[in-house]
Amino acid sequence: MSLSHALYRAEQVRELDRLAIEEFGIDGHQLMERAGAAAFKTLRRRWPAARSLVVVCGTGNNGGDGYVVARLAHRAGLAATVLQLGDGARIAGAAQRARGEWLDAGGSVQPFGTEALRQADVVVDAIFGTGLQRPVREPWFAVIEAVNAVAAPVLSLDIPSGLHPDTGAVLGVAVDADVTVSFIGLKQGQFTGSGPDLCGNVVFNDLDIPAEIYLRVPPAASRLGDELLARLLPARARTTHKGDCGHVLVIGGDQGFSGAVRLAAEAALRVGAGLVSVATRAQHTAAIVTARPELMCHGVERGQQLRPLLKRADVVAIGPGLGQSDWGRSMLSQVLDSDHALVVDADALNLLAMQNARRDNWVLTPHPGEAARLLHTTVDAVQADRFAAITALTEAFDGTCVLKGAGTLVKARAAAVYVCNAGNPGMASGGMGDVLTGIIAGLRAQGLDGEDAARAGVCMHALAADVAAVGGERGLLATDLLAALRRVANPNPPRPGLD
Repeated sequence: MSLSHALYRAEQVRELDRLAIEEFGIDGHQLMERAGAAAFKTLRRRWPAARSLVVVCGTGNNGGDGYVVARLAHRAGLAATVLQLGDGARIAGAAQRARGEWLDAGGSVQPFGTEALRQADVVVDAIFGTGLQRPVREPWFAVIEAVNAVAAPVLSLDIPSGLHPDTGAVLGVAVDADVTVSFIGLKQGQFTGSGPDLCGNVVFNDLDIPAEIYLRVPPAASRLGDELLARLLPARARTTHKGDCGHVLVIGGDQGFSGAVRLAAEAALRVGAGLVSVATRAQHTAAIVTARPELMCHGVERGQQLRPLLKRADVVAIGPGLGQSDWGRSMLSQVLDSDHALVVDADALNLLAMQNARRDNWVLTPHPGEAARLLHTTVDAVQADRFAAITALTEAFDGTCVLKGAGTLVKARAAAVYVCNAGNPGMASGGMGDVLTGIIAGLRAQGLDGEDAARAGVCMHALAADVAAVGGERGLLATDLLAALRRVANPNPPRPGLD
């Protein structure tokens, strides 16, 4: 089953489960059987040569799912071992029935031991599920560490044990899964923070829950997909000219930082902006124009010199290589005095953190460090709950915010949160954020509003990085994305001309 775009908090998934059982008459044991069957099917498809598995079960419903997996494996002729954590006498409801059916099928239950783990071809993590909200304590802490230490691949049921389902934060320690089978609703924490690393490949199964149930529980967030680009970027009319595609002014590049402003400006061109001007230190103009002659480059040494350039621009991107000297401050001051649509990044954000400003027509693009400065908190606090952090940013500054990082988040004030799960670790290199700034500004210039430009821009940025990383993630450069951008910026083929 393909991944859903809807993302939920744990309490919402519990509500979906409750509605299925209490109002639609689906037996809880039946849902557990479906979950176990979906997980076992995934296990067989991913590791067809596996002949033995060890299922580590907790005392809740997640453990019950594990008992179903063990029984199905035993029925299929595989060697299945169940290691029980916690007091088995506490198991109740559907999980208790699943445990009984495992025993009736000839299975046995053993206390946890590391020796059994070492004999497994696959380890199944059925310890906690989504109910865990507090830090993992002993002896479960040591158990999860032991699971992570084995060489065998790990399949987690619903969510890796120890990963917070709502935030993607690690609750002290968490299972590092190769595959996670998520049931009923995808959890928002699986796609940001530590979620992408720990979940591995995410597989989704709705357990045949009726579609009407999902109408009763609006998702907490939505996953971005490339179909967004096809909708927001239709094929251009044959009569389109550069004036129809907007004029971006990119401001930045203090002494020694010309590369950042050039990356942003070229990215704006590559996604289709009609005209792109650059305002930078005079010493950089010749090199930038020589490298990319399509850019109109202006040496600007005082803030007042921006005024004629601002008059001609539709959208302003400020921050790449801006610095925090008097020069950068004067540039930002002039821009904030204008009413232009803005994309604000890098040192422009750090300068913004020192003042109070709100506007509804800007897009802020902080990484966690910049977000921490804007919110006057710590990076750890931002990363502990990225959803709370981006909500706080939009409440404090209005407009639209992009919180960069693994599982980049996009949110406009009073709007839903969007999560991007495309992209790759090769993007952990200098200049990637500058490219994103230019992409968003270029899309904004073509008529997209701030939220749509941010959503499409984040998606486009990540997809271009995935295209560029086909030859390998390590060593990926920001400039490698520029050629790929043209490909992903054209999701709709142009109309054919005459032969």
